[in-house]
Amino acid sequence: MNLKNWSKLFIKTLLVGAVVSIITGFLLPFSRESISFKDVSDVLFYLLILFGFGAMASVYSQLGFFAYMILNYTAIGIPRKVWQYIQLTLAVLALLEVMFFRSFVGKGNSQIADLLVGIAILIVAIAVAYFKVKATNPTAWIPTIFFMIAITVVEMIGGLKINVNNATIFILIPLLACNAYQILILHKLLKPKKS
Repeated sequence: MNLKNWSKLFIKTLLVGAVVSIITGFLLPFSRESISFKDVSDVLFYLLILFGFGAMASVYSQLGFFAYMILNYTAIGIPRKVWQYIQLTLAVLALLEVMFFRSFVGKGNSQIADLLVGIAILIVAIAVAYFKVKATNPTAWIPTIFFMIAITVVEMIGGLKINVNNATIFILIPLLACNAYQILILHKLLKPKKS
């Protein structure tokens, strides 16, 4: 990956995070209660806040993405099958942590909400892995599942600590969108140009 490709990935991921955050920010409050804006400046300020939050979420996503790339690179010395089993085990543990850990430590959050978050992450991970395999090769299943589950869970730890369902959703959706975009576009960025 050269600097030109990295800068393109950075800007595009930033825009994905910002756009998804703006859409989520306008749809999420309307699912419970309506927001009242006094004038146009309130709407513009709300858009600016949503844009900034989406940009921040995309930076978290990119940090997780490059951490995963470094982890994957350092695992070159591990036999391929062993590394795949390790990734699958860590993905399952991360999913179980999201779905059940807060219930066990008694934080008082709804078990159903945590279960739904875990199921949503799993469904998105499977869908992204399916498209990644179609675009590349069958060996992409487990690394994509690991990235979409385990790395997303690590990135959203701050949102889980807030212990508010809307905050968790508001953090989760842009992170999933940015992670999906990055993993699906990676093979195109790394493909050598034909001369």
